[in-house]
Amino acid sequence: MVRSRSIRAFSAVALLLVFATLAAAQQRREREPNTAYAARRAALAAQVDAPIILWGFTGREEVLQTYIFSQEYNFYYLTGHNEEGAGLIILPAKNNSASDGPSEILFLPPKNPDEEKWNGVRKSPSDPDIAAVTGFSAVKPFSDMRSVVEHLAKSYSAFYTILPYRQELGGFPHEKAVTDWLALVAPQAKLKDIRAQIETERQIKSPGEIAFLQKAIDLSLDSHIAAMKMMRPGLFEYQVGAKMVEVHAMGGSESEGYAPIVGAGPNSTALHYDRLDRKIQDGDIVVLDVGAQYSGYSADITRTLPANGKFTPRQREIYDIVLGAQNAAIAAIKPGAIFCRNEKDGLFNIAYNYINTHGKDLHGKPLGQYFIHGLGHGIGLDVHDPGAPCKPLVPGMVVTIEPGIYIPEENLGVRIEDDFLITDTGVKFLSEKLPRDPDAIEKIMAEAAADRANSAH
Repeated sequence: MVRSRSIRAFSAVALLLVFATLAAAQQRREREPNTAYAARRAALAAQVDAPIILWGFTGREEVLQTYIFSQEYNFYYLTGHNEEGAGLIILPAKNNSASDGPSEILFLPPKNPDEEKWNGVRKSPSDPDIAAVTGFSAVKPFSDMRSVVEHLAKSYSAFYTILPYRQELGGFPHEKAVTDWLALVAPQAKLKDIRAQIETERQIKSPGEIAFLQKAIDLSLDSHIAAMKMMRPGLFEYQVGAKMVEVHAMGGSESEGYAPIVGAGPNSTALHYDRLDRKIQDGDIVVLDVGAQYSGYSADITRTLPANGKFTPRQREIYDIVLGAQNAAIAAIKPGAIFCRNEKDGLFNIAYNYINTHGKDLHGKPLGQYFIHGLGHGIGLDVHDPGAPCKPLVPGMVVTIEPGIYIPEENLGVRIEDDFLITDTGVKFLSEKLPRDPDAIEKIMAEAAADRANSAH
């Protein structure tokens, strides 16, 4: 999936003053043990010389009635806490000039029985088992966070937090709200960015994270098989998407990893097509980029199908080229490989060169110009997890390989996308069970069509 990251905007005033929410929290099916999150915090504490100050989301990020709260990725990665209105302080492991207190503190909203009648029970600092549940020995009311920061500012001249992206016109609202609050509470403190250190940790997946990703991938494979079996002219794109979402939800997915993309005919050439309102026509090619989320971790899978169950010769030609490019990249992916376009022997250029030397457009020109996006990216808590395309892959990363060709003039788009775990010796093909071979796809679709015909009689 080639969508860029997006963050919901919200009011800084609401962030500071209001923790109540009319939305339910997304209930994660499973969670890693507290020791996993504690180890991540300890690794960060060992890298810094000043306190780390972070906030989670507040639950006021949207006003839509359909909104379901889901924690900010970095905060969840460090805490495993998926409820609104929380804060976190981590003190440096070395040169701790405020060693008379706890080395880390989780801040939570106070108990509010009236709100819980509407929204369900929330964790609070006054819960008798809160330390065991959260993995923090010190859990305080969020209202205490200001006084704690003011006290730390007497001993430290700087704080770490996630600074807003400079290229985002001042940063995402959540990030800017935190830095604005710190500037108010500790105006003399210099703010340093902890984003890179957290995102470097996030690139290497723990065994628990890999297990969650595999579950999300397996659910996605089930939904793509269901789509192959139901696909036929006369359906609307949204009907296919709805079936895939149903398969995910029935299997335990809390949410989609991203908005489903089901693009038929001319819509197959739009990378992030999301209207899903076309009636699928005989002869259409259909791109399905749909992935489940499980326990907060997102799969990312794409398949391209012939609407009537049989690729036309031209569709088959383009499909085979994309498949060949993917296979060439898969053969080269291993520790040390890179996605970077600027690397002559990098994975992107392996796929691009294959596409550019196989087949032509209607004007006799090479097809490389129709491969218009990157070859792959990391997946995890975010379907586009942190990772620099020009840095070598290392064991523990989970990435996609997704070449594509999109020719608007022919209403012909093809993308094939799969998920891979980088291992010490190469890769593990996490989505391998989902057929990519066009003959296998046509066979599944033909058998399903025969079953429908038999059922009709």
